[in-house]
Amino acid sequence: MLQYIRDRLTGAMVWVIVGLIIVPFAFWGIESFRGGGGDPTVAEVGGVKITQSQFHAAYQQRYLQLRQLMGESFRPDQIDPKKLRQGVLDSMIGETAMQQYARDTGYRTSDAEMLEQIRAIPAFQENGAFTANAYRTALARNGQTPEHFEAQLRDELTAEQIRKAVLSSGFEVPVAVKLRYRIEHQQRSFQYVRIDPQQYMDAVDFTDAQVHAEYDSHQDRYRAPERVKLAYVELSLDKLGQAPQPSKDVLQTLYDADKQSLFSAPEERHAEHILIAFGADKAAAKKKAEDLLAKIKAGADFAALAKQYSDDPGSKAAGGDLGWIRHGMMVAPFESALFSLKEGQVSDPVETPYGWHLIKLLGVHPASTKPFDDAGVQQQLLDMYRKRWASQQFEEDSDKLEQLAFENPSSLDPVAKALGLKVETTGWVTHDTTDGIVATPAVLRAAFSSVVLQDGENSKPLQISPTDLVVIRKLDYEPSHQRSFDEVAGQARDAVKHEAAVERAKSTADALVHAVDQGQTLEAAAKAKDLKVQTLADAGRKQKDVDSQLLDAAFRLPKPADGKTVAGQAPIDKGVIAVIALTAVSDGDADKASDTDMHALLAQMRESQAGAEFTAYQGAVQRIVGSKIVNQPSTEQ
Repeated sequence: MLQYIRDRLTGAMVWVIVGLIIVPFAFWGIESFRGGGGDPTVAEVGGVKITQSQFHAAYQQRYLQLRQLMGESFRPDQIDPKKLRQGVLDSMIGETAMQQYARDTGYRTSDAEMLEQIRAIPAFQENGAFTANAYRTALARNGQTPEHFEAQLRDELTAEQIRKAVLSSGFEVPVAVKLRYRIEHQQRSFQYVRIDPQQYMDAVDFTDAQVHAEYDSHQDRYRAPERVKLAYVELSLDKLGQAPQPSKDVLQTLYDADKQSLFSAPEERHAEHILIAFGADKAAAKKKAEDLLAKIKAGADFAALAKQYSDDPGSKAAGGDLGWIRHGMMVAPFESALFSLKEGQVSDPVETPYGWHLIKLLGVHPASTKPFDDAGVQQQLLDMYRKRWASQQFEEDSDKLEQLAFENPSSLDPVAKALGLKVETTGWVTHDTTDGIVATPAVLRAAFSSVVLQDGENSKPLQISPTDLVVIRKLDYEPSHQRSFDEVAGQARDAVKHEAAVERAKSTADALVHAVDQGQTLEAAAKAKDLKVQTLADAGRKQKDVDSQLLDAAFRLPKPADGKTVAGQAPIDKGVIAVIALTAVSDGDADKASDTDMHALLAQMRESQAGAEFTAYQGAVQRIVGSKIVNQPSTEQ
């Protein structure tokens, strides 16, 4: 019972943590690794095979998560496919190994814990509430059965027990926290000069021979990229037509199917309790509970006694208040006693595994069901019907899209006509294009595939999102080719000028650093080259009004001796070189830091340490279980 109370206080945070683990595998998870059929095996972990199709599903899921997380700032060219591929595979191997290890070492997850997590997954909810129909539909849409999904989820929750145990063990000693504070709150005083190559662009000299040499020696820079124009049709759940108006009988059927889960509220009871833990003497604990009951019957305030005597830390401060309770939320003896009380009545001592309870019933919400004709119910049923119709229509149209695109490989017109879609076109697309439909890697890869380019056929349906599919075909194509010198002479000339300007800026920076090293001030050395010196006093590592790259360079310089200056240089934004003269360094004073700041830093360091420990622990588990890469996975399906 105490565990339940603690779960009520921390359940949301626990689910956030668990969600981070479960989401990547929510529909293509570890449990499905036990199948495989004719799928190529990409890795073996203990006795489990990870197949190409399972990897591909997890890769696509991770990619979509990144896209949703970054929103409008998402750019596919910023993602290294090789690193993402390796990260997904490493994650799958690590999770698989951890789950096997958890099972082998005796960890278990109860049915109640698993059910609680299933009910909290938004994909299994309608209008914010779990329904069996939404559960079955979501799983079926992704080729899963409840049995397989629940086995997978049980494994993941079981492995999460180990993860939480390790993560909760991280610690740091006070002296390390103080040292970290001194370093993080260190301040530095320095002067700096910004040397921009652009300021030399008009002053540098170059010859036509240098421009021709630039073109001849870097011809790859002056190639026109391979590019293609595409025609496509797009099937989107959001763009489907309006669902037909349902009959009253259809809505009645929906109502009857989900009446208990959506429109009925079970009886709830508002309770307070006083817990007397067994301690070393169970009989003495019961005697204490009986004495408290006698005081209550004599007129003592129940809540006041709970605050003074209850051994339940979760409810003690609230006078033993447990809130509203439904059947199934408490252990059986507690629940049996609570639901037998009359309002205002206090129970005799009730024994549970946690101790002796005195239970007081404060109020009752009787079970109730909203009638079918209720306006709110009617609207909810109509929304449910429309969502289910759209989902079913999208699934049917998706199947037709695949069939029609295959049966009519030389044109998209029959596809568009049959499904009421419009054939649309793109502009020129290269391998570096990052907008429109080719922002999705699978679409961009298909655009340059042999099926589309060489065979001139329709692609298979390509998933932009779980509710958005496209079929593409080639409209026009230009292979990569070498541009003539005349076409790119201006570009080559700018490259020669820029390279010469960069060399001049670098030479100037070297001269300034040398001058400071020889005892000259940066101000004097810069003045001789008509450069402006700026000064920063007591700058912190995270000072927001200073270029972060400049700060990083200044904080990488060694601490100068008293009265001395240390000079250095570093590239910063857009090719600019900064020359820095560091004059003073002062550490942060941990003794003057607030308790809040020190506690926050301690928590941060513990979290970092715990993360490192878990990574090492997971590596050890993986070595114990054993794993090997059988074939390098492909992001193609």
